[in-house]
Amino acid sequence: MSVDLLLGLQWGDEGKGKIVDVLTTDYDIIARFQGGPNAGHTLKFDGISHVLHTIPSGIFHPSAINLIGNGVVIDPVIFKGELDKLAGFNIDFAKKLYVSKKAHLILPTHRLLDAASEAAKGKAKIGSTLKGIGPTYMDKTGRNGIRVGDILLEDWKTRYNTLRDKHLKMLANYNSSLEYDLTDLETTFFQSLETLKSLPLIDSENFLHTAQKENKKILAEGAQGSLLDIDFGTYPFVTSSTTTAAGACTGLGIAPNAVGDVFGIFKAYTTRVGSGPFPTELFDEVGETMGRVGKEFGATTGRARRCGWIDLVALKYAIRVNGVTQLMMMKGDVLSGFSTIKVCTAYKTKEGVIEHLPFSIEPENVTPQYIELQGWKEDLTQMSSESEFPATFNDYIAYLEKELETPIKIVSVGPDRKQTIFR
Repeated sequence: MSVDLLLGLQWGDEGKGKIVDVLTTDYDIIARFQGGPNAGHTLKFDGISHVLHTIPSGIFHPSAINLIGNGVVIDPVIFKGELDKLAGFNIDFAKKLYVSKKAHLILPTHRLLDAASEAAKGKAKIGSTLKGIGPTYMDKTGRNGIRVGDILLEDWKTRYNTLRDKHLKMLANYNSSLEYDLTDLETTFFQSLETLKSLPLIDSENFLHTAQKENKKILAEGAQGSLLDIDFGTYPFVTSSTTTAAGACTGLGIAPNAVGDVFGIFKAYTTRVGSGPFPTELFDEVGETMGRVGKEFGATTGRARRCGWIDLVALKYAIRVNGVTQLMMMKGDVLSGFSTIKVCTAYKTKEGVIEHLPFSIEPENVTPQYIELQGWKEDLTQMSSESEFPATFNDYIAYLEKELETPIKIVSVGPDRKQTIFR
């Protein structure tokens, strides 16, 4: 059985969690393949909003197994907090939530290093969520990291102390004014590890290979977005993991020839949190309206998201890099009321007009080129079928499908799982 992938095509915050939640009824296993608690997947149903950071977005469905894969980095303290918030929903985590032994752990000192490093950058800061993600992935690639399976070994404490002491020496080199109580941080950390140990800690790649042999349906869930990929994103303003389809192979142990459908999620406009280039960003009343109506605040950090028109140059790039087979468009309802909708179709550069994403999209290097489409005034949030869409909204969808050469199978018209229309 092939494995389907679901991932974001912009700078994250596209609405992946909602779509995973909606699709979970069709799958036996939901497997998160990268990132860490810097992610914030928001699910809304029965009048309640839930924000998940590490736990896969299929956790509320009674039958699906949720797996945290080897490509994820886990902060046990944040993870325990997530579980505590779900305590009232009668979820049997021991049967529904599995954790890869090969997933890396975020230590308290990883978070301290993240804060000290970002502060040292000054105006050149990258907009880190300060969750310790970068330092943890650095230890992973530097072959110094600590994995979930290590906490079951007899020499676990020695391994921890060795890495912690290394981090403390690094912190001293920053000459940072950062204040912290390591004893207090470690007490909470070690307590949270007991919660982690209460879950099934497994050899996740073998679990998935067996599931494939048994024809189980598997959906791989990504975090962040393709334009934040460590290789193909707007470097250095990116995350520290592979957010593209390739990340599902390395983050779960799935063979490339086992990949089935690739679902690409995008907003009807574009947003970005933190620093980094954003060619279609708006600094006027239109951008302010998008942010206000769309409630564009980071689910993890609470920071206001920067807003702008949709960018087909970047979107086509992400579709090609990921091999997207189906698209899901989110937040079309936010654009209701604009008389004109702009779409970026190309960039003007010093070498001429181009339609591909170049090495640098800093404002001094590219100027977005727009076409204009007629907007719609109707409130989409109460609509339940495609037949109810206003003609100009259908024209917008049709135009995007034609330009992106990929079918838009789902249109979201609100945050609730019921506000999801299949085409």
